Amino acid sequence: MVKNELETELYALLAAPMRMEEIRRALPQAGKSELKEALDRLVADGRVMKNKKNRFAQSAHFGCVAGTYLATERAFAFVSPDGGSTADKSDDLFIPPDASGGAWHGDHVLVQRTERAGGRGRTEGTVIRILQRAGKEVTGALRQRGRHYFVEPASKKYPDIYIDPHDIGPAAPGDSVAVAVTCYGDGKILPQGRVQAVLGQEGTIEASIASILRENGVYEAFPDDVLSQADALPQTVPAADCTGRLDLRDKLIFTIDGDDAKDFDDAVSLEKLENGHLLLGVHIADVSHYVTPDSPLDREAFRRGTSVYYPGHVIPMLPFALSHGICSLNPEVDRLTFSALLELDKDGRRYTAKFAKSVIRSKARMTYNNVNKILAGDEALRTQYAPLVDAFEQMNALAHALYKRRVERGALELDIPEAQIIVDEAGRPVDIQYRERGDAEKLIEEFMLQANEAVAEFMHRQEKPTVYRVHENPDPNKLAAFAAFARPFGYRIDTSKPEDTFQMQAVLRGAKNDPKQRALPTLLLRSLARARYADECLGHYGLKAKFYLHFTSPIRRYPDLMAHRMLQKALLDAEFTAADETACEEAAAQSTTREFAADECERGIDKLFIAAYMQRFIGEEFDAEVSGVQSFGLFVSLANGCEGLIRVELLAGDYYQYDEQHMTMQGRHTGKRFTIGTPIRVRLIAASEITGQIDFAPADGALPVSEAPVSAASGDPVPSFSGNRAQRRRQDRHRTGRKGKKPPTRKRK
Repeated sequence: MVKNELETELYALLAAPMRMEEIRRALPQAGKSELKEALDRLVADGRVMKNKKNRFAQSAHFGCVAGTYLATERAFAFVSPDGGSTADKSDDLFIPPDASGGAWHGDHVLVQRTERAGGRGRTEGTVIRILQRAGKEVTGALRQRGRHYFVEPASKKYPDIYIDPHDIGPAAPGDSVAVAVTCYGDGKILPQGRVQAVLGQEGTIEASIASILRENGVYEAFPDDVLSQADALPQTVPAADCTGRLDLRDKLIFTIDGDDAKDFDDAVSLEKLENGHLLLGVHIADVSHYVTPDSPLDREAFRRGTSVYYPGHVIPMLPFALSHGICSLNPEVDRLTFSALLELDKDGRRYTAKFAKSVIRSKARMTYNNVNKILAGDEALRTQYAPLVDAFEQMNALAHALYKRRVERGALELDIPEAQIIVDEAGRPVDIQYRERGDAEKLIEEFMLQANEAVAEFMHRQEKPTVYRVHENPDPNKLAAFAAFARPFGYRIDTSKPEDTFQMQAVLRGAKNDPKQRALPTLLLRSLARARYADECLGHYGLKAKFYLHFTSPIRRYPDLMAHRMLQKALLDAEFTAADETACEEAAAQSTTREFAADECERGIDKLFIAAYMQRFIGEEFDAEVSGVQSFGLFVSLANGCEGLIRVELLAGDYYQYDEQHMTMQGRHTGKRFTIGTPIRVRLIAASEITGQIDFAPADGALPVSEAPVSAASGDPVPSFSGNRAQRRRQDRHRTGRKGKKPPTRKRK
């Protein structure tokens, strides 16, 4: 039996406890050693457990669940169960202090569910086994205490780590370092580690950036064998490599990218057919020709999963010899491509789709900026690019038709503004702007979507393995919370029909022209599931697409490279094996993990740059609006996209209470209510380029003053008794000068 099939069958069989001999009788077709190995893997993953009576069963049968341990900066933690959405926290188990079982942040653990006191709130758990250590490096500052050395982690999720003097290397106290943990400690023995790298001087933005990258497993330098293979590749296309390929070098093909783009992995063409239809060509760099399976380049690309971008910098998935060289579709040079040729009518209806390995010669390197100006009627540019103007206009008309069809089928167009950090030649932030999306950007987006859908549909109908991009239906609880928030604006969302995206479209249309509803698209995005990669076709909720994968960026995404390999194999009618299915499954899981890590890096580093830019404005006031509400304060965002925190203790003039269900913070006496979208005038009080933390305070006059009511008898103000019981006792002590009597505690029956 195939390994995965046996594990699946065995897992289903163990819904009830069984002895080993009972399992063998139930699965006679499986060999003894094969069965034992499959059972051992299930036990190691935490999906199956063995009780004291030597009976095996699914862990859930014994009240246990496997998941990822998520530490906090306080004593408690959470465990996210395996198989759940990374964005949905409702199923997470609360792990009280002293119930961690020695687990560290990111470890894969097995948890025994327990009832929470009173039966209310989130389900609790106790870690009973550490299945696998995360094995991640920990970053922090090297400290010297007497003759001993410790690393104080940058995150309080980790304990201090003892470093033997022989394991310090070139680091010195005050350096920011990366540490490999060699001993996790057990309460009696301190955690121990070895310095792996010096990241820079503590307290610098460079050290903070290096720390974020290192913590997420992102490394800039390529191994020597990878660079050797890349450097050995030719930087021109030999004539022999063009043999057997579709020759499109005489066609009007060009690239359209950003002004500062260095790698061009997609080109487009459009021509009219004799039957009046249009032939849309989407030509993608044939990375799979150069990156062969299980080569050093392939193994490193698999490990990285994706390129990582942050202001003024890129850490590529492939060495520059490929990404900026032979695989970049530069103008007026031959390049090997994988082409999707789609026959469409003027309304965007697709009739046929053909795919072929090809060779092209791009006629121009166009930018979004210039194409937008040409479409807007810039005469100088229209004259300069006269041979291309007609193609731009035809493409623009087709893109509008494709967009219309996509919206008509229920696709969601969130169109949330994206902040862009502008840096100078030294890499320091000089401005923050919202990224504009003109017709040129939308044109390329629509064409890429068409190619991705066409390839996915072809592979699915051929029943061949590949890596799909999937986006599942939203979590019902999150959708219900969004529906409740949208209801006061007149929207009635039927949460029992999440597949009906037209009701979401109505919200997005209404929010476009109403500043009061500006927060709704962001809230809708937060309520949706997170897209991921999978080896099965599950559709794409946001695009309302039955078939979808990523085909168009193999230079910077490993799933696209896998899609190319599987498509070529299908076109050659080659035989697919179990190894191909396993490769797709592993690529999907790894690519999802690395995409999430890249997102963490990009968000974290962007925060550092934004904070560095905002330092020059400390003390100044800004118009802002609330972008998030938590028990500890309000997140507010400025017009330029900068976001920071107003801590709840700075909300003076009243006692503000947090309502998690309605996402509000409301004053007990004044009734002043803050929710997402509430405008507020703020003053910037702190910005750290080391942590990325930005702090605001309400500007003078931005909050109401709670006026104490006047006593009719004496004319004196009636004292305000805001706050919790302890705060009220302190207020009474200040008024009377003596310690107030502690009120009696009511006994529960």
